[in-house]
Amino acid sequence: MLDQMERISEILFGLIMVLTFTGSLSATGLDHGEVRNTLIGALGCNLAWGIIDALMYLMACFGEQGRRLLMLRSVKGTSELGEVYKTIAGALPSVVASSLQSSEFEIIRQKLIQLPDPPARPKLRKGDWIGAAGVFLLVFVSTLPVVIPFTVLGNHQLALRISNAIAIVMLFLCGYAFGHYSGHRPWRMGLLMVIIGLVMVGITIALGG
Repeated sequence: MLDQMERISEILFGLIMVLTFTGSLSATGLDHGEVRNTLIGALGCNLAWGIIDALMYLMACFGEQGRRLLMLRSVKGTSELGEVYKTIAGALPSVVASSLQSSEFEIIRQKLIQLPDPPARPKLRKGDWIGAAGVFLLVFVSTLPVVIPFTVLGNHQLALRISNAIAIVMLFLCGYAFGHYSGHRPWRMGLLMVIIGLVMVGITIALGG
């Protein structure tokens, strides 16, 4: 239910969130209690953010459906063709809209007029709820690879190094995928994302976590 860029963005949100916690560990003595509290804080924060992000996703879906209903009602209820064509153009990508002629807008208008009357109000569909669940899982699950080393290794220093290495790899993969799907050079975007992540961790450490 989510496109590639949305998936990448959600993983980055969760990853950067947990990095602000694990990054602060390197500024402390890695006491067992501090590590435990930090991991609980990281998991709890990403759990809360996943819920919030899922709710924001549902709000966006609801708003988008409402916008489409208003657009369809406007097309069906307006006799001024210029206004109708303008409404249709506003619902299309600018590159597509700028390439259409009036006759093509009229074809679209006729197709829209033939559609059944839209419902009175927007409502969330099954796919919207599935998408919200996907948002939640992406944000929360992206926490686990960075946190797992602290739960299976008794040596906190080693766990921290492995956790940081995993985070760097995940940042690179997210940046690589982002570059691939956005038309930029994947390797360059991967390295840039790693640099951005390390800078954020460095700022966290400098500010005392």
